[in-house]
Amino acid sequence: MNASLSPSVPPAGSAGPDALRTLLERSLPAVMGVLNITPDSFSDGGAFIAPARALERARAMIADGVDIIDIGAESTRPYKGARPVTAADELARLKPALADVVALGVPVSIDSMKAEVVAFALDHGAAIANDVWGLQRDPDMAPLIAARGVPVVAMHNRDSVDPAIDIIADMKTFFRRSLDIAAQAGIVRDKIVLDPGIGFGKTAEQSMTALARLRELDMFGLPILVGASRKRFIASVSPSEPSERLAGSIAAHLIAAQRGAKIIRTHDVGETLQALRVAHAIESKQ
Repeated sequence: MNASLSPSVPPAGSAGPDALRTLLERSLPAVMGVLNITPDSFSDGGAFIAPARALERARAMIADGVDIIDIGAESTRPYKGARPVTAADELARLKPALADVVALGVPVSIDSMKAEVVAFALDHGAAIANDVWGLQRDPDMAPLIAARGVPVVAMHNRDSVDPAIDIIADMKTFFRRSLDIAAQAGIVRDKIVLDPGIGFGKTAEQSMTALARLRELDMFGLPILVGASRKRFIASVSPSEPSERLAGSIAAHLIAAQRGAKIIRTHDVGETLQALRVAHAIESKQ
């Protein structure tokens, strides 16, 4: 089904069409909070699928200082076992929760690889599209984003892990393809954010390499989003379950911020924001 290109309400919601641009102009990275309304997400699957629990979670993140709430209704966890769902199923999870979350007034991004789902979310006040396949999976996605004029996060992904490849070279090739698709569709370049996709189609070593060499993505001249929160590569260094990876997540995110990341996507908003603020305060004394 082709996604509708014409919004029924203003496409960027109550937060305003320039909300992301304003956040990106700050010296401190913006913090994007994860809101999974799914039964099977790798870290907190099922915890917030009930609309009341999702709203409670969103309010808690706002109290902690979140800048963007990233709502997703399909698990795209970066390991084998994620169960694909139809757009109808994804929308059935999203519809009861989205309007109340948007009404809280913080910019909302919609984490989906399906243009039909993104279109619904934009129609109902979401401000940003977050595509874990970098505009390369659903052919309707790029035309939709272009028509709506909203920012989009294009994430690097792979169908399978290949330990032998140079993951940075692979990301550069992938992003060139994503940017070509965006240009052909008419997406304004300054509306695009790149995400190296930590954990997605990568070994633990490749995820760490992506973080260590993050500055190499500066060649594209675009903002970078990093979401290392609770990812499995942390356990390869320090054995732990997802709920036990706060310290490792913060370490990875501080390194990402030092290497120029402008948005940090996390499950743990308050702790991450505190770490970013303290690191920034210390660095400002140099």
